[in-house]
Amino acid sequence: MQGFVSSAGKTGIAFVYLDVGISFLEESARSLHISDIYVILKPAMKRAALYMRVSTLDQHPETQLYDLRQMAAQRGFEIVQEYTDRISGAKARRPGLDEMMRDARRGCFDVVLVWASDRIARSVKHFLEVLDELNRLKIEYVSFRENIGTGGPLGRAIVIIVGAVAELERNLIIERVRAGMRRARLEGQHIGRPPLVLDHGAIFPDRQCGQSLGQIARTHSISRATVHRVIHSEIPAQSAVS
Repeated sequence: MQGFVSSAGKTGIAFVYLDVGISFLEESARSLHISDIYVILKPAMKRAALYMRVSTLDQHPETQLYDLRQMAAQRGFEIVQEYTDRISGAKARRPGLDEMMRDARRGCFDVVLVWASDRIARSVKHFLEVLDELNRLKIEYVSFRENIGTGGPLGRAIVIIVGAVAELERNLIIERVRAGMRRARLEGQHIGRPPLVLDHGAIFPDRQCGQSLGQIARTHSISRATVHRVIHSEIPAQSAVS
C-alpha cells in the first residue's frame, strides 16, 4: 500500500511516505510509543487511452497525438494505449475504435481522450452508443477541442449536444460538396480523374502473341483487370469479323 502517514504521540509528529502494509505501521507505532496513526492513501493515477482519427492517408494524426498527450500530462493521467484510424468518418468499420472498445470491456483503462467529438463516431446514434457503453463500463470520456467530458451529468449532456452539432456540420459539408459537383456537371465540367485512353488495337494482338496479362499491363501502364476487360471486349468483335 502506498500513502502518507501522519503520526502524533510522545515522540512528536511525523509525516512519512510509505510503501508498506498497515500491520507494519501498527507494529512500528507500538514500538515507538505512538498513540495515534493516520493513513492518507495516495490517489492512483487514472489510466488513459488516446483515440485519433484522420480521414485520409495523406493526413497525419501527430497533431492530435501531441495535444492529447499534453492534456493527459496536465491532468495527471497515465497513458496506457494509443489507437489510430485512417478512415473516413462515415465508414462503419474502424479497426482502431473496435480495438479500443474491446480493451475497454477488459478494463484496460479508466478514461478515453479524443481530439474532437466528431473523431470518434460516424453519427449521433453511434456517438450515443459509444458514450453509453463507456458510461456502463465506468470509463470517462474527455474531448480536447470542446474541453468537455462525461465526469458529471451536465458534462454528459453537453457532450451529446456537441456530438449532434458535429454530425450536422459534417452533413452540411457533404451537401455543399455534392451541390458543387452537380453545378460543375451542369456546366459541362468533368468530375473525377480523366478517362483512361487505351490502345485496343495493340492490347489484343499482344495477348495473341502469348504475352501474359502482367506483361501487357506493364507495357501499357494499366492494371491487369483493365487488360482482362479489354481482351474480353475484343473477343466478340473478332468472332463477328471471322
